[in-house]
Amino acid sequence: MTTYHMNKKEREIKNQEELREILKQGKYAVISMCRDNEPYVVTLSYGYDRGKNALYFHSASKGLKIDFIKHNPNVCATVIEDRGYIMNDCDHKYRSVVFWGEMLIVENLEEKKHGMEVLLNHLENNPKTVKEKFLKNEENYNKVTILRLDIKELTGKSNLIQK
Repeated sequence: MTTYHMNKKEREIKNQEELREILKQGKYAVISMCRDNEPYVVTLSYGYDRGKNALYFHSASKGLKIDFIKHNPNVCATVIEDRGYIMNDCDHKYRSVVFWGEMLIVENLEEKKHGMEVLLNHLENNPKTVKEKFLKNEENYNKVTILRLDIKELTGKSNLIQK
């Protein structure tokens, strides 16, 4: 991939821990995909697995998103920490990450379980309740598609500097 410099270098987040913290705090990612020069964007809630440097998503097993991933697993995505628009300044306070990676459809049952665990622990206050309700047995895991986005490159930007 061609690399570009950031126009406002003072806003670049270089600290890897800060970039990971944005992923840890976020709840949804906007994913961009491409198939035969046709773009597609989808917003998905996720779970962040720091150890694997990956995001996990759940999905229906059929649909446009799955078709795009099967055709081209390379994706670009963003997670934004919105701190609000500043009225009368034409400015916005935020931190964001943009990342590139490969989106994979998880087939292995044990990894599906792991992915759901990561997802529920990331999003839910009481993941046990949701697991007991929707994931009572292994058959239930076969009804859901788990996606894993392996992050290959991660950049970030912040506009939290006080004027």
